[in-house]
Amino acid sequence: MRRAAFALALLGAVPVWAANKDIERLQLQIAGLQGQLADVQRAHDDSLKEIRRLTELVAEQNALLKKSLADQRQQEETVAAGLKELGERVAEVAERLEALKTTSIVLPAPAPGGATSTGSPASGTSPGPTPAAGGGAAAASPAAPPPAPRELYSQAYADYARGNYDLAIQGFTEYIKDYPDTDFTDNAQYWIGECLYGKKQYAEAIEAWNTLLKDYPSSDKLPDARVKKGMALERLGRRSQALVEYRYVVDRYPNTQAARIAKEHLNP
Repeated sequence: MRRAAFALALLGAVPVWAANKDIERLQLQIAGLQGQLADVQRAHDDSLKEIRRLTELVAEQNALLKKSLADQRQQEETVAAGLKELGERVAEVAERLEALKTTSIVLPAPAPGGATSTGSPASGTSPGPTPAAGGGAAAASPAAPPPAPRELYSQAYADYARGNYDLAIQGFTEYIKDYPDTDFTDNAQYWIGECLYGKKQYAEAIEAWNTLLKDYPSSDKLPDARVKKGMALERLGRRSQALVEYRYVVDRYPNTQAARIAKEHLNP
């Protein structure tokens, strides 16, 4: 009887033992899945860190590239400004040399009998006033000759360089009037436009450069005049007309400093 009871108790305990085994097996599987999930999470975190590191590296490289491009552009602008200033100085020296070549002071030839062409004796003493016909009033003095081209042009340019634009305009205008056919007459017309631009009289500057384009079609100042005309048009809010001038300079004078400036204004 006792043996039968023990056997029954043993048979009743078997399902409990089997259930515990299943639970343990499930727990092991869950633990394994949890481990795999932890590995995936770690890999995900590592990937995020690597992506973040690469993003920061790319951002740093972009910043360095932008800085390098900005530095290069600044250097180019500095060099261009230096070249422009040097070119203007060279042009000024060339203009002065050319003026020296073409300028001579004409002295009055001595008249027969030792008197100068003005009627003065050779000794240099001045004659007394000549009575005018029909009265005692002195004859009108002859008009003073204009300054030599070199002196007039150099003084006008010096006034421009010092920012004395009104005096410079007066000097260049006088140069054009007194010496309309020299190699620097067109330059004088160009600098009148620059003076007006410096005074922020952009419409008047455009007119001055239009005069240069019309009256001196073979001038070497045409590229500069057109690009500065475009800049003046932009100042007046006429961007579309300015673009026409810039494109003309780039197409017509592609290898000039003016074309480089025009490209910068086409692609600001």
